[in-house]
Amino acid sequence: MKITALYVYPIKALRGISITHAELGAQGIKYDRRFMLYNRRPNGELRHMQLSSYPQCALLEQEIVTAEDGTAQTILVQYRPPPPSEDSPSSANSSIKVPLEPDISSLEKATVDLHGSPTAAYRMGECYDEWFTACLGVPTMMVYIGDGKRAILGNTLLPKTGQQSSQPPQAQKGGWISSLASYVNSQPQASSPPAPWLTFTDLAPFLITSEASLRDVSTRLPEDQPLDMYKFRPNIVVDGEGKDSWDEDFWAELTVGARRQKLLLTGNCVRCTSLNVDYQTGRPADGELGTVLKKLMKDRRVDPGMKWSPVFGRYASLHRGDGANEETATICVGDEVEVTGRNAERSGKYLPAQNSPGYT
Repeated sequence: MKITALYVYPIKALRGISITHAELGAQGIKYDRRFMLYNRRPNGELRHMQLSSYPQCALLEQEIVTAEDGTAQTILVQYRPPPPSEDSPSSANSSIKVPLEPDISSLEKATVDLHGSPTAAYRMGECYDEWFTACLGVPTMMVYIGDGKRAILGNTLLPKTGQQSSQPPQAQKGGWISSLASYVNSQPQASSPPAPWLTFTDLAPFLITSEASLRDVSTRLPEDQPLDMYKFRPNIVVDGEGKDSWDEDFWAELTVGARRQKLLLTGNCVRCTSLNVDYQTGRPADGELGTVLKKLMKDRRVDPGMKWSPVFGRYASLHRGDGANEETATICVGDEVEVTGRNAERSGKYLPAQNSPGYT
């Protein structure tokens, strides 16, 4: 197999950026999902914004802008409005620049929550809030992860080995809350590696998808309505002649490139209505493209821990000790990919009922 595409999403829920090479670290591709948008509700509640609930986020395109020396500096965000309609919001300025690595010393802190895993983040400021509010049509707050860290939830997503635990955290002594508190408060021994953590990626640092499985889904749609991989919002896309669709359900480890970089595949990605979004209108798609999630429901509810949600893709983490802590590793489109570990059975996800995201 080979890597056929790579994507990065500096601002979560906006359109992804196709890249030719990626620098990998313990928290994912460099710059991936370091920023996030929250809807400020009338009661003061902050609701995280993702495509399933805020499809208008698909109208925002992002691009990493580099300096003359090739150093990445800013994110250029451009608003791509839908065809004119009476209820389409508009922004006086069609673009805004966001520093990739803001100076957090003068930024206000805010506690935010994503899928039950909270962290302290930094508010980017009113100028950004007002611009996104004008584009999206709802009161919006932009935050930067900075030095914040989110605990990894779910026993299948802790990157300890390529094998899956058979016992859900609710069944472990002390229950889910006790397990989470133990994780957050535990101090590793001097000889132990740091506990893994996340930025604003949903449940793991990487998402890997397969072109073979996309072809399977595409056969369920009219020939004149192709389904694009970007709707599944992966980081790493792989393909190989003769590989069966859905083979990735059983992958436990991939080895990539000449450096033999290992990725541990530690859980399934269950899907939501973001698959049905039309990126041109910022709304649920009309016709067959608006029924992709329903089509997957027929035969892809294969995760025993999330039996009501269909699976497409696998969460992954960088193998600890292979560049995850001491250095970064680079992979490129075209790199060879080998399945070097397999599970005898499909993984099962064990999360509280309220924590069942699709990938955004």
